[in-house]
Amino acid sequence: MNEGLLTKLRGLDAVALIGEEKQSSHGSVLEEWQRSGVKFVSSAERFEGVYYSAGRKLLDCIVMSRGGAHVLHEGGAYPGTWLESTGTINAELLSRFIPGVAEATFRLFADYQRDDGQMPYKVTAQGPGYRQIQMVTPLARSVWNHYMLNVSGTSDQVFLRVMYTAMARFDEWLARYRNTRGTGCVEAFCTFDTGHDLSPRFWHVPDTAHLDDARQYNPDSPILPFLAPDLTANVYCQRQYLARMARELGAEAEGAEWELKAKQSEQSLFRHCFDETDEFFYDVDRNGEFVRVQSDVLLRVLACETGDRALFDKVLRRYLLNTSKFFAKYPLTSVAMDDPRFDPSSAYNSWAGPTNFLTLIRTPHAFEHHGRYVELTWVMQPILSAMSRMTRFSQTLSPWTGEEGYTDTYSPSLLCVLDFVERMCGIMPTPEGEVWFTGLLPYPMDHGEEVAGETAYSRLVDGVLYELVNTRAGATVHRNGEVYMRFPYGTRAVTDRYGQLREMVGMTYAPVQGEIEFEGRIYTLEIKGNERKTWTGDTFVTCADIGTVVPAYC
Repeated sequence: MNEGLLTKLRGLDAVALIGEEKQSSHGSVLEEWQRSGVKFVSSAERFEGVYYSAGRKLLDCIVMSRGGAHVLHEGGAYPGTWLESTGTINAELLSRFIPGVAEATFRLFADYQRDDGQMPYKVTAQGPGYRQIQMVTPLARSVWNHYMLNVSGTSDQVFLRVMYTAMARFDEWLARYRNTRGTGCVEAFCTFDTGHDLSPRFWHVPDTAHLDDARQYNPDSPILPFLAPDLTANVYCQRQYLARMARELGAEAEGAEWELKAKQSEQSLFRHCFDETDEFFYDVDRNGEFVRVQSDVLLRVLACETGDRALFDKVLRRYLLNTSKFFAKYPLTSVAMDDPRFDPSSAYNSWAGPTNFLTLIRTPHAFEHHGRYVELTWVMQPILSAMSRMTRFSQTLSPWTGEEGYTDTYSPSLLCVLDFVERMCGIMPTPEGEVWFTGLLPYPMDHGEEVAGETAYSRLVDGVLYELVNTRAGATVHRNGEVYMRFPYGTRAVTDRYGQLREMVGMTYAPVQGEIEFEGRIYTLEIKGNERKTWTGDTFVTCADIGTVVPAYC
């Protein structure tokens, strides 16, 4: 273990590095960060500098709302809070670090809901906007994960009830106005309904809804409305999580109704939008034709927990880990690279090809939901190398060079830095009541330049301070200043929130052999990539061994 790195971690004032100049305007926000106990140091000063630069710039994206609460803005060229991103996946990640700001951000969409049930697609200083729906990550999943991580176990269900009621009303609005063809799918009326600016998916489709009314589409269009797989999957996932919320709130019958509705949504998705030959999800135009553009719609659908692992594994190899499709040098592209309409330019707001940071922060849930931990690291590693050079924190990256593209101080990019560091070599609490201690390091993918040869990370969990030191020789966990656990590099130790070991996970393609030191005893561990071994109290027993899916090239 690197004692010098641990000493450096303990002596570092993360709040001062992040917000020394913002105490007057962001004092309560910085106090929340302080309560998280999150600190990070690295043997590579440049990467450590990138991390704290991301933290400082994240504060620039946290502003006072009209209602007097600090909320998250998208940042960069987007001075507001968008439903597809800021108010869902961005806030879901922020919830691990600054949960009060995350909760206030979620609440915006309930606070500004219209009487007819429509939620705004954005909220800015000028007020809410309603001319499109712009949905990607399911709001209900993000709200539930925030609740389980930060509120569950207390007597405070006010937030959950407010959000549940609002989302149930919005579900009714979508069923009333976005199912004009009677298929059970959610329909896209314009490009911005999915936030797919410049994507060839929506060529010859207006950017906004007809007459700026989200209930209408251009009646003269020969192709609208589209049956949209990502919007339909969003509602499927929404309904699954609304079922959980209903039961949490004591409404068992409502929970069963939501599950039935969710099943109907998934059936509609596969019946209408899934091409069994291509094993891909496509829009369907008004003439019944597939809109055969292979885009990040696939990942969006999978991140909504649709389909089983067998399907995920098929499309993982055929598309997501295919270097002819989405697995660029700096993955994942927004359109398949073998599509002649693919445009790799990252110089402007584009979903026609470049790698977008919104895609990157949406990716982990899709992979981890199916136990594809190792394969996720293959996406993360080249991005971490690109991050080590970042100064502006752009919306897009060049899929060829990893250079920063359009705009700067963009909250998905900033949060991606915090999230990827925590998943790769940090301490991550989960909504399921687990804490992940991951024994990996960023690999020098580019020109042999070190990203971070050794790291140390700390976090407070229910008042207990944990510190994790990672080297190639292994990982060491300290608990309230004392050595608590040692485990091999290339694995993840999963505990409950009390620090009791639950299981080990193999995090590398190559099998790992080594020793675990825990509670004063030493145990031998042999584990393969993606294998999960449950701790029984005196030994490890395999509970899952799904192997790995390797990349493809054509």
